[in-house]
Amino acid sequence: MPQNPATKDIAGALKRGMELHQAGKPDEAEVCYRQVLAQDARNFDALHYLGMIKAQGGRYEEALELIGAAVKIDPQSAEAHLNLGHIQAAAGQPEAALQSYGQALALVPNYPEASYSRGNVLTQLRRHEEAVASYDRVLAQVPGRPEVLTNRGNALHDLKRYDEALASYEQALKLMPQVAMLHNNRGNTLRELKRCEEALASLDQALAIEPDYADALNNRGNVLQDLGRYEEALACFDKVLVMHPDHLPALNNRGNVLRELKRHEDAAKCVARLLEIAPDWDYALGLMFQSQLYCCDWTGYAQDAARIIQGVREGMKVDIPFSFLAISDSAADQLLCARTYVADKYPPAAPLWTGRRYRHDRIRVAYLSGDFHNHATAYLMAGLFEAHDKDRFETTAISFGPDAADDMRARLRAAFGHFIDCRNKSDLEVAKLLREMEIDIAVDLKGFTVDSRAGILAHRPAPIQVNYLGYPGTMAADYMDYILADRHVVPPAHHGYYTEKIVCLPDSYQVNDAGRGIAERTPTRAECGLPETGFVFCCFNNNYKITPQTFEVWMRLLHQAKGSVLWLLEDNAVAARNLRHEAERRGVAPQRLVFAPRMKLEEHLARHRLADLFLDTLPYNAHTTASDALWAGLPVLGCAGNAFAGRVTASLLNAVGLSELITRGLEEYEALAFKLATTPDMLAGIRAKLAAHRTTYPLFDTDRFRRHIEAAYVTMWERYQRGELPASFAVEPAM
Repeated sequence: MPQNPATKDIAGALKRGMELHQAGKPDEAEVCYRQVLAQDARNFDALHYLGMIKAQGGRYEEALELIGAAVKIDPQSAEAHLNLGHIQAAAGQPEAALQSYGQALALVPNYPEASYSRGNVLTQLRRHEEAVASYDRVLAQVPGRPEVLTNRGNALHDLKRYDEALASYEQALKLMPQVAMLHNNRGNTLRELKRCEEALASLDQALAIEPDYADALNNRGNVLQDLGRYEEALACFDKVLVMHPDHLPALNNRGNVLRELKRHEDAAKCVARLLEIAPDWDYALGLMFQSQLYCCDWTGYAQDAARIIQGVREGMKVDIPFSFLAISDSAADQLLCARTYVADKYPPAAPLWTGRRYRHDRIRVAYLSGDFHNHATAYLMAGLFEAHDKDRFETTAISFGPDAADDMRARLRAAFGHFIDCRNKSDLEVAKLLREMEIDIAVDLKGFTVDSRAGILAHRPAPIQVNYLGYPGTMAADYMDYILADRHVVPPAHHGYYTEKIVCLPDSYQVNDAGRGIAERTPTRAECGLPETGFVFCCFNNNYKITPQTFEVWMRLLHQAKGSVLWLLEDNAVAARNLRHEAERRGVAPQRLVFAPRMKLEEHLARHRLADLFLDTLPYNAHTTASDALWAGLPVLGCAGNAFAGRVTASLLNAVGLSELITRGLEEYEALAFKLATTPDMLAGIRAKLAAHRTTYPLFDTDRFRRHIEAAYVTMWERYQRGELPASFAVEPAM
């Protein structure tokens, strides 16, 4: 039977269209496909291929209509479902694309292209576990596809399965060794594994292949920052920004490294530029505000603080919990901030400890910190580490800070049963180590402070996990069981603002080392820049804790107490300049602000003898700084706030028997400060009382504190041994 001429014309036009299409002539091919459709509106091939032409031109709406029509005509075409998925993905319809790829795989189960594309969309949707399964399906059918290995590595990296991600990248690099992006991704993964020198080498390889690779250069800066090579890191970020002035990650990272270099004014300006371009960049508003606080630049203070607090209440990533402590006096808001942050940065991982009860002769306690060297945390805790009952407790230091060659480091190495340097281990590696050691109680001494490693305990390596000392607030993490506190810093009415169970210690939550030395020689007033006469108000807190409201009180005190001066820590020259300017604006001669440089602890404690009264700050009190002053015999005037960070001084003063120095509100604080400054006998009585109480009251009784914290550990351990869930409890005072 002769062929119908119309059918012959359709076949010919379709063939010509396909040839032109393959030859890269889409406009001419479209003419042919439309000729076919003019005669046969339901021609599957013409609809399908014309849809592909529209997709290639970015006209997704038309493409979806055409290929959708083709799929209705022939729902058994796996290729059409695949292409429809591609277009849906390109058009920003990932869920629809998943369905189309699923249809293709239902028709052809061993369809590598569909599995690969499905994996890519799952990655876009942050369903990384499913994405990895899709990529594994492809590799089982077609081993060694480098693009699949690469994207598999990306998904594994996002899952924090860094060892597996590294293996995937390295397989891809064997097949494509000259792809700069792979060296970059490998470098980022090595950084997460704390293998920073190898990460640097990998990023250098990426830049050798592609010298202007901005992302690799930015990532190189991050690794250099991790290594403490801040100037080199800054040079990397600057080079990126020369090439791409609006490179957002580089602006953010440059702000961070400038802060490490104590160039806080420059850091604030850098992050302000970032916020101009990307107002919602994660945590940038808080970073800019904190940088301004470090240099005591209070421009827009009230407005920016209000914006940050409102953002926290709305669940936005506007600030990190540690810097938020200096802004908010609300335990409820601090809980919200921590919840948002921990969900973003340190979500719970698959638990390594799954319920086994260890039966050891001694309770195994591990302390995790980056501060096992000359640092405030070590100054407070060294005596406790030494005093622990070695017959009942086996103690381990998990150190992820610098291996400093100082006296404190040597002292701490001798204090612990085991001292393990974990700087070059990933969070998972450290967690596995804790699990292998069968640690009963893991005590995080960093929380969300600088250089913290909360990701270690996110893997739940120990049956009991405790938040203590370093971070004065809730970590809002389900894997943290307890927080060590006292009735002053966390009163019963505040328990609901903590996800941890509250362990109430009897005196003060803060441990102190009664063996801290004070230099015998007291410097002269002249040596410290102080006038020979006049009352000396003092505050050696970090400058970022000084707020405009507190400073207003201080300036009124200087006006009222004739001849008095205010003695402050000189954290950086810009802060000193700005504070003197603020004093002058309030009618106080700038020379009445005297700045003390940092010095060795023993000498720093000795110079406290020259001061008359230490003035506290709100909403973030003096912590170690307050106990330093009290240990040195300097009375501290406290002002109790509404959250842990603002209630520490009250805790310390109660524990040293000076509750009369606790005020509630800045008005009462100002009145008592003035009274003490102008009533010498009253202040002398308090100084004498402090001198008597230093060695007789609980605050500086290290062994008494040791008995309390060990009792807390025993109670936690006994509950766990009985299979009971963590619960709040109070420790009975030692007799």
